[in-house]
Amino acid sequence: MITNGIAIQIQNLTKLYRGNTKPALDHISLSIEANAIYGLLGPNGAGKTTTIKILCGLLSLTGGEVIIGGYSLGHDYKKIRKIIGVVPQDIALYPTLTARENLSIFGGIYGLKGKSLSNRIEELLVIFGLEKSQHHKICQYSSGMKRRINLIVGLLHSPQILFLDEPTVGVDVQSKKVILDNLLEINKNGTTIIYTSHYLEEAENICSRIAIIDEGQIIIEGSPKELIRLGSSFSNLEDVYLHLTGKKLRD
Repeated sequence: MITNGIAIQIQNLTKLYRGNTKPALDHISLSIEANAIYGLLGPNGAGKTTTIKILCGLLSLTGGEVIIGGYSLGHDYKKIRKIIGVVPQDIALYPTLTARENLSIFGGIYGLKGKSLSNRIEELLVIFGLEKSQHHKICQYSSGMKRRINLIVGLLHSPQILFLDEPTVGVDVQSKKVILDNLLEINKNGTTIIYTSHYLEEAENICSRIAIIDEGQIIIEGSPKELIRLGSSFSNLEDVYLHLTGKKLRD
């Protein structure tokens, strides 16, 4: 249960991969309010995806403490799993099955079944404009359609907290608008969203708060407007981002 208006509390989160001397995450501390759309931004290799994977229980932490929805990640992961939705950057679908078949399988994994699952699938297919193609195989879908189904999977069980790793990468303009408009609506209805992206204009428009991470450390945190006001030469979030992380390529 989310208490004191805080959805996620992170204290001194550290991750050191085997064989490395430099931590991928170096004592990160964050407090994410309930009902926020919280953007975690940074260059390639900065630690964004590592953070998301740890919060979702997909990767073990080396040190620190994480509380999600009032539950300790180290002791109550089974309870956490019931209240979070995860939408990974990679398309995590069965390509030779139809969209409807995929959603039925994943709904069953979440413990949904029968009429309630069928109704929930139908509702989300309509919301994301996929009801007419629900019986087509995923391998026949465009990138944008796959992204939308990927997102629906994370929403089937109506999670309190939704993790999104690059949810609009590689999609057409129309699919991006459908995804972002519905994320805003889902958030308005009470779901806390933690979101990573390389699309800074997108993040500036939808995020209520942002943390920029680089080399495993949080280098700044605040609302988009607060961050832009920090420098007289900043006109948008991209200006802030490049000032703090530099223009050097991160391949």
